[in-house]
Amino acid sequence: MLRFSSFTFGAWLCAATLSHAGDATGFRETDLGLAGPRPLHVAIWYPARSSHHVETVGENAVFQGIEAVRNALPASGQKRALVVLSHGYGGSWRNLNWLAGALVQQGYIVAAPDHPGTTTFNKASEQAAMLWERPRDLSRVIDALAADPGLAGLVDPGRIAAIGHSLGGWTVVAQAGAKVDRSQFEAECKVNSSPRACSLRRELGLEHAGIEAEMADRRLGAIVSLDLGLARGFTAQSLASLPVPALVIAAGTDIGDMPARLESGYLAEHLPRTASTSVEIPDAMHFSFMQICKPGAAALIDAETPGDGIVCRDGGTRSREEIHREVAFLVIGFLANALPVSP
Repeated sequence: MLRFSSFTFGAWLCAATLSHAGDATGFRETDLGLAGPRPLHVAIWYPARSSHHVETVGENAVFQGIEAVRNALPASGQKRALVVLSHGYGGSWRNLNWLAGALVQQGYIVAAPDHPGTTTFNKASEQAAMLWERPRDLSRVIDALAADPGLAGLVDPGRIAAIGHSLGGWTVVAQAGAKVDRSQFEAECKVNSSPRACSLRRELGLEHAGIEAEMADRRLGAIVSLDLGLARGFTAQSLASLPVPALVIAAGTDIGDMPARLESGYLAEHLPRTASTSVEIPDAMHFSFMQICKPGAAALIDAETPGDGIVCRDGGTRSREEIHREVAFLVIGFLANALPVSP
């Protein structure tokens, strides 16, 4: 599945090397639409003016967090690129906290909502069954940050990207303009089953007509998918005509229920070859894109929910921190090329 030329690698290396920023990482949490039918809790990371009163954000009993200054003032009045993040099924904004920190150090504003119904903090079945609302959640976050510079600074409307892991990968591909065909997904599950993805179709509303609605946000300038699921519901035609550059990163070590060749591989097969890049990381497992686990975390998780300790396991001898460095390098280089700073 690997599709990554030496020319691309060299270009990304230059872009990533030249775009380093030295600001502190600011962090705040906010809520959107509390009076509406789908309130969103949103975490925001951004370049900050002050490095005083640093604390660890996004950690819990099993996962490490990152250092940031809570509620710090944004660094300056310059317009900055915005990246919105989408977590996986049952996850939260914390899952890509590590990547948000790396992006802020390159000068990006980063924001991540907890998607109602499919987050650790809200498992309401009626919200989960409206999968088509997930891309719209990200669009609402873009709306909020573009309208209020007090949250994280000025957003450059011409430099907006979306990154998602697992179900979040599906979310950003849909937000970029990919179309879902219910009958195609049903047929694919009978022939090319990704057991975990296919088992969720009723729970996520993939049998509902709403899933075929328009979900595209034309403000997006690039997307990154991290080991996505549910890919085979997207039509080949819509993927082939996706209007933005895409980076597809797959986990090379299969956990047994969502093979990368049937998910990320499907994107790699159908996305425009001139504007997309697909990379497989051999020793990454599906959960390698989540936070770094604290020592003993796998055993602690297994003691409470047997088998779930897999979220702390990777597929080789490298540490998760090393895998994260590789992913961050790829993402930073890709975004530097896809969302160049205006002269």
